[in-house]
Amino acid sequence: MSRAAGDSETAAAQARPGPAAGERRGRPRSTAVDSAIIEAVLRLIEDGVSIGELSMERIAREAGVGKATVYRRWSGKSALMLDVMRSLDAQSPALHGASVRDDLVALLEFLRRRGLAKRSSALMRTVVSHVQDQPELWAEYHDTVVRTRHEALLGVLRRGVESGEIRTDRDLETLADLFVGPMLARALLHEWKELPEGLAEDIVDTVLEGVRSRPQTAVG
Repeated sequence: MSRAAGDSETAAAQARPGPAAGERRGRPRSTAVDSAIIEAVLRLIEDGVSIGELSMERIAREAGVGKATVYRRWSGKSALMLDVMRSLDAQSPALHGASVRDDLVALLEFLRRRGLAKRSSALMRTVVSHVQDQPELWAEYHDTVVRTRHEALLGVLRRGVESGEIRTDRDLETLADLFVGPMLARALLHEWKELPEGLAEDIVDTVLEGVRSRPQTAVG
């Protein structure tokens, strides 16, 4: 091989992108194995196992994989639990913006349907009950999932204020809690209570009745 040809091959090799820092060579990660591990965690929680009782070894046995397989994917239990929680998240409903009431009902109906899902409720109740022991888990979930939905709700409320459908003298953060609080309380704290159809509409109409703009009475 000529020197020119060798220099050309060397330059080409140097131009090819190599693995990023921390990137492993080899076969790509199996999504089937990921799903099997996450499914194992969900089964254990449904069987009443608390986060404190979960261990990477127990999860690996339930999933039928080696402990090293789990640790190659997640650095620890908190990182794994975050992905488990994310696996249950459905896409938030599209908000059409034609009616503040309709958008509020859509957001609460989304929460109602999630509360009806046994897995979602069981997992969230388990996480909430151990939130003081797993603060980093809750904080990251809040930052990546809860905050997005909360901002969507605040956006609808701001639009209601601008359109005159909601009074301007009420704190929007408090209003947001008034709308979602009853649904979350039933789904997470009082799981024996029903989440019937029409509950979202009932909550929205009840709260809106109290915060609706009132016509000003002329002072004589």
